[in-house]
Amino acid sequence: MQRELAIEFVRVTEAAAIASARWMGRGDKESADQAAVDAMRGMFDTVDIDGEVVIGEGEIDEAPMLYIGEKIGTRKGEVPKVDIAVDPLEGTTIIAEGRPNALSVLAVANRGSLLHAPDMYMSKIAVGPKAKGAIDIDLSVKDNVKSVAKAMNKAVEDVTVVILDKPRHRVENGLIEQVRKCGAKIKLIKDGDVAGAIATCLPDTGVDILMGIGGAPEGVLAAAGLKCLGGDMQARLIPKAEEEITRAKKMGIEDVHASLRIDDLASGDEIIFCATGVTNGEMLEGVRFEDNKAITHSLVMRYKTGTMRFVEAIHKLDQKPLPFKQDF
Repeated sequence: MQRELAIEFVRVTEAAAIASARWMGRGDKESADQAAVDAMRGMFDTVDIDGEVVIGEGEIDEAPMLYIGEKIGTRKGEVPKVDIAVDPLEGTTIIAEGRPNALSVLAVANRGSLLHAPDMYMSKIAVGPKAKGAIDIDLSVKDNVKSVAKAMNKAVEDVTVVILDKPRHRVENGLIEQVRKCGAKIKLIKDGDVAGAIATCLPDTGVDILMGIGGAPEGVLAAAGLKCLGGDMQARLIPKAEEEITRAKKMGIEDVHASLRIDDLASGDEIIFCATGVTNGEMLEGVRFEDNKAITHSLVMRYKTGTMRFVEAIHKLDQKPLPFKQDF
């Protein structure tokens, strides 16, 4: 992929972030999500790629746009053939309730490089570069926390684990209680485990490990971002029914219960990860509207070069009014 494509992908997440940000706190997550989808899909039509959605809004019968298998991009001439993973609005409940850390996210890689993950649960553990190689999803919570603490030259009591605040982590698998018994600190988040995983790689977030069960599509997005940042991740699909097992195998996953390493989720060296803040968070500031302008903050990373760019943009909305036109 040409490196110039990185800024084109920033334009895509910016559009989705601005469109959905106007729904912040309005209690309507469906409309916020639809606004993000519409803006993101429209912007992809301007990007010179031959893209196929491998992580999206669902199957073709579930989503009218950005569905799994949809072809997007200009697809004209000698353009890169790429896999695309998207979450136009990671944190639909977050935006509806006006909470922090909502993002618009995408990852792009050469065709065949991103896991075609079905929409099911996935157990995940992720860390930053200092703890790379220190995690093993087949070990206990206690053993992983101790291993990460050692790798980071910290006491266990100084390690912070970020976990989705869900009943499955309180009651079903007792993850929260297991971490507490280790003596480690916990940061609970309502939604948005892509942001939680990426936070393990960034300074000043105070997060060392992401643990728990979340969506498999979000796992692939997180893996792409972590790989660009030098982090590490392991995962395992958790099918709840035979139908989900059949679906996973249909998508090319032969052993549904296998442990997945980061290279199983996002392979190759041509990976671009891009995120734009929708609401304020530890990783990115949210969209701010001032004087008929929208101000966005984005992060774009390229694995091949290790480059990480933070992009602040000022958008004059009277020159590109919503809904976004192709000259965004």
